[in-house]
Amino acid sequence: MRSRIRLYLVLMLAFACGFAVARDNGAPAEYLGGTLAALETGQNGKLSATDPISFIFLSKGSVVRVPYERINLLEYGQKVDRRLWEAIVISPLMVLSKKRSHYLTVGFEAEDGKQQAMLFRVEKNAVRAMLVSLEARTGRKVTFMDEEARKAGKG
Repeated sequence: MRSRIRLYLVLMLAFACGFAVARDNGAPAEYLGGTLAALETGQNGKLSATDPISFIFLSKGSVVRVPYERINLLEYGQKVDRRLWEAIVISPLMVLSKKRSHYLTVGFEAEDGKQQAMLFRVEKNAVRAMLVSLEARTGRKVTFMDEEARKAGKG
């Protein structure tokens, strides 16, 4: 009888954990480059900082887990582009609008002691929550590339 109760408890716990993992959709991101051979440049996926142990990049072909304790660099920057191509094709008024890309660099020490880095382009609506989560989980402050990035990341 006790083994049956244990089995039910284990199944309920696994079921609850499954819901918790499913609920975290992650932040849409694109891996732009870095030192990891396991990831291809331009690979789309999701970033997650909700796991209590590791920062995760999940893509169609791979999963990269970096323990928070190994992360030693968090850097955020933006690139602002004028929409010249759209202005030529659609309307000259498009020159007045700006398109911002949001970049997150995560540096960490691998198990072999070598420094590694990953550069991601993160979706605008997810970047602020990702920065806050990473600061809280790693205990490290995010370095901002410029004042515009600081405003976007903190505001």
